[in-house]
Amino acid sequence: MDAPPNALDRTRAFLRDHLALPTADAHHLPGSPHRFADGGQYRVEIPSVEGPAALRAVYETADALDVPVHRVSQGSGIMLLTDDELDEMAALGAQRGIEVSLFVGPRAGWDTGAMSYTAAGRVVAPKIRGMDQLVHAVEDVRRACEHGITSVLVTDEGLLWVLDAMKRAGELPSELIVKGSVMMGASNPVSIRLLADNGMTTFNVPTDLSLAQLAAIRQATTIPLDIYIEVPDDIGGFIRHYEIAEIIRVAAPVYVKFGLRNAPNIYPSGSHLEATAVALTRERVRRAKLGLDLLHRLDPSAVMSPLPTHAEPAR
Repeated sequence: MDAPPNALDRTRAFLRDHLALPTADAHHLPGSPHRFADGGQYRVEIPSVEGPAALRAVYETADALDVPVHRVSQGSGIMLLTDDELDEMAALGAQRGIEVSLFVGPRAGWDTGAMSYTAAGRVVAPKIRGMDQLVHAVEDVRRACEHGITSVLVTDEGLLWVLDAMKRAGELPSELIVKGSVMMGASNPVSIRLLADNGMTTFNVPTDLSLAQLAAIRQATTIPLDIYIEVPDDIGGFIRHYEIAEIIRVAAPVYVKFGLRNAPNIYPSGSHLEATAVALTRERVRRAKLGLDLLHRLDPSAVMSPLPTHAEPAR
């Protein structure tokens, strides 16, 4: 007598046959066949680099510890950097050929609404609140592009859709990188594919996804995934150094990110917090050194994207 069909089989069959999606988390942990265009499996990102002084500290510490850096990102927002600071961030990035990704400034959590301050409503804090704020956010991106910034961080699906339309219309540079923040929260292959289909070029997955969940996401999209190896306290506080080799193997191409546990959240940052921001940045680079040294012991065959050949120390 035939066994009765599994109650989930019809849904899994539809996902597989009609949508070309994985039918479950990939518990068998297949290796990813995908790579960056340069052949690399992974690149290194230092997050929360809150201005030119912090970016210079990245370079100085990276040189001292021999840590490769492909990208830095910032969280306080474009709108909280002066024109001169934007110019300097762009120039410092160009000096070494690294990507400087700046957060879009306007967001509900900094607006006058009350929901984002409630226990259940904090999920809306990184989103765009109202059409006026969406216009403000687009202008924040325009200003960054005018000062030579080529990568922006977004947390709102509507803003993503508009930016993609503007790129296609020639209103924004076609090469603009639109990076999805960890605060966007998409946690499954379908949601992340939807973001990619609407213009997301690289996405920071939530910090607590298992290897099987990451492997399933990789089956649904080829865009780079940005994955915290060490996670700030307010988004989990995990230290996943011993998973770094497997994360790269199953999820390539990935940006491995080194946040910092047991550190204050300094958003929005500024000159009043500059010394703290610089100190935290130096320790993030040191944590990257620890993580990469362990990676080399666990899997010396992992392939890193090459750094630009014109890289030189900051002056």
